[in-house]
Amino acid sequence: MSLNLKFDYTHISSFVNDDIINQLQPEVDTAHEMLSNKTGKGSDFLGWLDLPFNSDAIVSEVIEVADRIKDKADTLVCVGIGGSYLGAKAVIEALQPKKGVEIVYAGHNIDSTSLSRLLKTLKDRKYCVNVISKSGTTLEPAVTFRIIKDNMKKKARKRIVATTDKAEGALKRMADAEGYKTFIIPDDVGGRFSVLTPVGLLPIAAAGVDIQALMQGAKDCAEAISQPDLSTNPSYRYAAIRSALYRAGTRIEILANFNPALHYISEWWKQLYGESEGKENKGLFPASVDFTTDLHSLGQYIQEGQRLIMETFLLVEKSKKQIQVPPDKNNYDGLNYLAGKSMDEINDNAYQGTALAHKDGGVPNMAIIMPELNAYNLGQLIYFFEKAVAISGYLLGVNPFDQPGVEAYKNNMFSLLGKPKAK
Repeated sequence: MSLNLKFDYTHISSFVNDDIINQLQPEVDTAHEMLSNKTGKGSDFLGWLDLPFNSDAIVSEVIEVADRIKDKADTLVCVGIGGSYLGAKAVIEALQPKKGVEIVYAGHNIDSTSLSRLLKTLKDRKYCVNVISKSGTTLEPAVTFRIIKDNMKKKARKRIVATTDKAEGALKRMADAEGYKTFIIPDDVGGRFSVLTPVGLLPIAAAGVDIQALMQGAKDCAEAISQPDLSTNPSYRYAAIRSALYRAGTRIEILANFNPALHYISEWWKQLYGESEGKENKGLFPASVDFTTDLHSLGQYIQEGQRLIMETFLLVEKSKKQIQVPPDKNNYDGLNYLAGKSMDEINDNAYQGTALAHKDGGVPNMAIIMPELNAYNLGQLIYFFEKAVAISGYLLGVNPFDQPGVEAYKNNMFSLLGKPKAK
């Protein structure tokens, strides 16, 4: 099956050449074998690998429930944090669908002002709630859901859908006791890999996105990158280049886009790569920028700051709407040389100029390119990044599927709040 995504690493060769990258093939083969045979670290959390192939029944059920939500509501409140909302928000914000309900997000902070504003807005809405938590005790979504539920009329609580553990946990017990519709978070899929489970699929479908196309894109990508050969597998080559640059002293990877719709793809990517690789005092720090906007702020540092940075550009070849620059009789701004050119053409030249300038300034960069922004191509991109970070984590020598450091702040916070110790 073909891959719609293109991978351009032209501006890498002067930093790490093909010989250096290809020398990683034996390590990549080993990482691929560990992933395929489930013999590596974190092998209990590899269920995401097969989601595109075994989710037809779940996808059908999700579509059915999403249609019911669209029939009875104008808004869906998505309550979750981290992987429980970032994947859905990334897809929805990228595609801006028009045929579904509005999705609003809560439970990803503990700020009373923003929650108060949301509650005020919901007073004039017909809304459903999708609370997403495996345990039901993660503080941010749990306390937010308690407050939202307390503000709902008793009859309206029938509009709550819980996405949670299949058998245990506080949210599962609550859902069973109060009769919520439930979807299961698979035991073998971690939060940051859960966008292609009901965690992400329900809000994405309710927003009006074609989740069957999303899943088909992921499936076609999975088949296209199923072999470990670096010469034919761009996902693995991306992982190998990251590894080679890290070993050469690079410490920060910036995901840069030239399309504002991709902002939350970057936010999802930062969690995926930060939680997967940032452990044992290792890993590239994942950062992101929105160009050309941030060329007028962070661009100076990227061009001439410390040489610890690599860039991955995330690009879209074709916009849904074309806008051309008109001629102007007086030409006060001197822009008539652009008359007749499309904004896309100007934007592409901005990318080309930026990539060349950053390379010349000592920043290795590469590009992942989608032909256009749609559900199918986003499905491919999601799976591309998930597979790459698994290989990259194994090349780094860490478990890409745990996140032990996340508990440190929680333990301190719970102690300060006086949480009773478990007996």
